[in-house]
Amino acid sequence: MCKQIFEADVDLLREMMSVMAEMLISAEVSAICGADYRERTEERVNSRNGSRQRPWDTRVGTIDLAIPKLRKGSYFPGWLLEPRRRAEQALINVIADSYLVGVSTRRVDKLVKTLGIEGISKSQVSRMAKSLDEMVEAFRNRPLTSGPYT
Repeated sequence: MCKQIFEADVDLLREMMSVMAEMLISAEVSAICGADYRERTEERVNSRNGSRQRPWDTRVGTIDLAIPKLRKGSYFPGWLLEPRRRAEQALINVIADSYLVGVSTRRVDKLVKTLGIEGISKSQVSRMAKSLDEMVEAFRNRPLTSGPYT
C-alpha cells in the first residue's frame, strides 16, 4: 500500500512527511524542554530560541525542515537525519500505516515509538493524528480533473 500512496500523489506524500517530521521534532524538543512551545510551567528546564532550516533529501524530493534551537545546549534529530534512508523509510511507513488504519492516536504513538522517540504526550499524538486526518481527507476529496485516473 505504501507504493500505491507514493505513486498516487508525490506532493501529498512530501507534505505529509514534512508535517509529520516537524511535529515529531517539536514533540521531542517539548519533552527535552519540559513544556510545549510557548507553554509556561514549573517543569520547564529549557526553552526554544528560534530555528534553523535544514534540507532533508528524500525519494519524494528535498524537504526543508525547521530544526528548533535551544537556549541552553543544542538539539539535533539524529533519529531522522542520520542515517537518512532508514529514517525516511520508517517515517513513510508511519504515514502509510496511519493512512491505512484511520490515524488513531494509539497507533500513531506506537508507530512513533518504532522511530525511537519516547515521551510524546497524548495531546501531541492527537494533534499529529488530527493533522494527518485533515490531509488525508483533503486528498480523498480532491478534484480528479488533472491527469489520467483508472
